[in-house]
Amino acid sequence: MTLREILNIVFLFVLYLSLQILIVRNLVLFDVAFCFMYVACILLLPAEMSLSATLLTAFVVGIIVDTFYNTLGMHAAATVLMAYVRPMVVRFQAARGGFDGRIIFSIHEMGSLNFFNYVVILTFVHHFTLFLIEANNIFLFLPALVKIVASTLFTSVTIMLVQYFSRN
Repeated sequence: MTLREILNIVFLFVLYLSLQILIVRNLVLFDVAFCFMYVACILLLPAEMSLSATLLTAFVVGIIVDTFYNTLGMHAAATVLMAYVRPMVVRFQAARGGFDGRIIFSIHEMGSLNFFNYVVILTFVHHFTLFLIEANNIFLFLPALVKIVASTLFTSVTIMLVQYFSRN
């Protein structure tokens, strides 16, 4: 990675985390759909980053969000699991013929459909983990499932819109 790529990643991290903590935190639809736009920090990391560096980055991002949300590691756990599953999703999509060569995770490089599939799958993994940890009860599985699906769609569409209007 070049210095320019590293600075670009750091800038995006600061931007997405600031947006999440200051603005998007209060963005809730019908008390069901929550927007966790900070997951884009992990989704947009370069593919050539090692798994351990990706997991460490995911943990740091999750802990920062946990600090401001007062959630005691729930976001960190969900973000680390999403980062752990990410290489498998990338390999699966590459095997299906979605993309090849040096993978740059953006809507402009991957195409709308491939990028949407990538974002939805990993966002679902994150939200599934987060809301099941939050529910902490088998009887709350159905309400948690509604939150998972609605929040996955809301977050994915938000990330797609931001990517669509960005210049990368």
